[in-house]
Amino acid sequence: MKLKNKEVTDNLLKLHDIDMSRFDDSFLYRSIEKRMEVINCVSQEQYIQLLCADSRIEAENLLKSMQISYSEFFRNPLTFATLEKIVIPALILNSAKKREIRIWSAACAAGQEVYSLSILFNEFSNVQKRNFRIFATDYSEKEIDKAIKAVYPASSVEFLPLRYLNRWFTRKGSSYVANDELKMNIDFSTFDLLNKELNCPPTCIYGDFDLIFCANVLFYYKPEYRRLILDKLSNSLSNNGLLICDEAERDILFQSNFEEVYPQSAIFRKKKYI
Repeated sequence: MKLKNKEVTDNLLKLHDIDMSRFDDSFLYRSIEKRMEVINCVSQEQYIQLLCADSRIEAENLLKSMQISYSEFFRNPLTFATLEKIVIPALILNSAKKREIRIWSAACAAGQEVYSLSILFNEFSNVQKRNFRIFATDYSEKEIDKAIKAVYPASSVEFLPLRYLNRWFTRKGSSYVANDELKMNIDFSTFDLLNKELNCPPTCIYGDFDLIFCANVLFYYKPEYRRLILDKLSNSLSNNGLLICDEAERDILFQSNFEEVYPQSAIFRKKKYI
């Protein structure tokens, strides 16, 4: 079902100082339809009437429902297998002259992606003795706090390989907690990818990232905001740096002067022109 009265709904949200202009239209209206189901609105007209009644609370609840923070450990198996078997070993073996390997998880949510990366780097670095640093950011202070605490229910780690779970996590009741050793090379901070003033988080001082993860973000936004984010990430990559997105976002990268390094991997690099 496609929402009617698009212009009316947009204007009502703006009256509540809720700017939805950055979000992709289809994502916005799917979110409105879900909110209608949650609050038992029987028609689109009823939802518009609710916003007309100066319901800033509902407008804010809608915005919160759209700020999706979700991740899993080793979420895309092919991506992480490629990282584990090819990308990370190559980075470490070729980094003899570098002070450290730099990674940015640009929308880290509750930290599953970050700790997945930390596991892989630690597993290899324990042998090779190479330094790495992961800068983990998210727009939400609440999600960053969860990531720092690193406490996950059993359901969140069910797809984590048992050897990693036993090596890097401690069970406490029905939850699993990331060991301190896994956190040692990670800097957590809040950062808004739509900030027009900064290319990368201030905590990292400068960009020059060997790897940037920005998965499950781009397809929520309109093209102009996708471009803003991709320009920011592109400017923060090292000369041979790699950008990793979600499987569903591969077409966006193909259309944005990036090329996929390994087929179907969602691992990209900037196109180079002669």
